[in-house]
Amino acid sequence: MRLATVALLVRDYDEAIAWFTGCLRFALLEDSDLGGGKRWVRVSPPGGGAALLLARAVGPRQEAAIGNGFGGRVGLFLQSDDFWRDYEAMSARGVTFTDGPRVEDYGMVAVFVDLYGNRWDLLGSGVTQEPKA
Repeated sequence: MRLATVALLVRDYDEAIAWFTGCLRFALLEDSDLGGGKRWVRVSPPGGGAALLLARAVGPRQEAAIGNGFGGRVGLFLQSDDFWRDYEAMSARGVTFTDGPRVEDYGMVAVFVDLYGNRWDLLGSGVTQEPKA
């Protein structure tokens, strides 16, 4: 078995697609109309792994959970094969980093937020220093 897809509550399909494909350079894997205003929208990071199902919130309870699906904790982890390249590129595309970059035992980490405020880690294993100037 493998983890294939993780649902993430979003306010609007199109704004979420634009942010994930534009800011994070995720691939749009699928955007299928299910009728009644529902869509099956999946995006995935360039290196593969589990996809995100962008699930439009319906009703007050789900809408209240947008951006807080992990109770304010980091809940999603994006592994990079070139931390500094990705950190700089994401910053240039408007991604907001709230913590770091910093060195941890497992490598570099920087915390960023998506367009709804969900907290993510950008991780670079084996990276233990600032980029060379």
